[in-house]
Amino acid sequence: MSVVLARIDNRLLHGIIVTQWAPESGSNRVMVIDDATANDPISKATMKMARPAGNAISIITEEKALTNFKSGKYDPEKLLVLAKEPKTFLDLVNSGVKITKLIIGGTTARENGIELSKRAFADKDEVADYEVLLDAGVELVSQYVPADKEVNVTKEFLESRAR
Repeated sequence: MSVVLARIDNRLLHGIIVTQWAPESGSNRVMVIDDATANDPISKATMKMARPAGNAISIITEEKALTNFKSGKYDPEKLLVLAKEPKTFLDLVNSGVKITKLIIGGTTARENGIELSKRAFADKDEVADYEVLLDAGVELVSQYVPADKEVNVTKEFLESRAR
């Protein structure tokens, strides 16, 4: 199993993912990990219609994702993994999934949150999750589209934004 791209995006699978990130990643499967979407047949069916050409798609709960990773179901795949929150990626990393880089894409403004970039925000719980991910060796960057310059998200960066 190879996670070729891991991304936080509040919209999960949408046009920019389909037309820019999926081709850039070289993935052959898009995995959307979101309990609400996975448990909503209409949202799930709609999202499946948007799958990038040449990619299979999985829209699953976090529990199912963890089970599938543990069983080796995705070992031969090149995965583009999408979720809305850093906690999801932290849970994956803590269960042994190798994620070397996490791209923080479009997220909505948070009450009492901090701005990571023009289109990415985090609240204090998310900042704590990002810090644990950094400690686990995951590189964090904020980047909306592949053509944008990456904003390197380090502990020092998070601390400076939280002031």
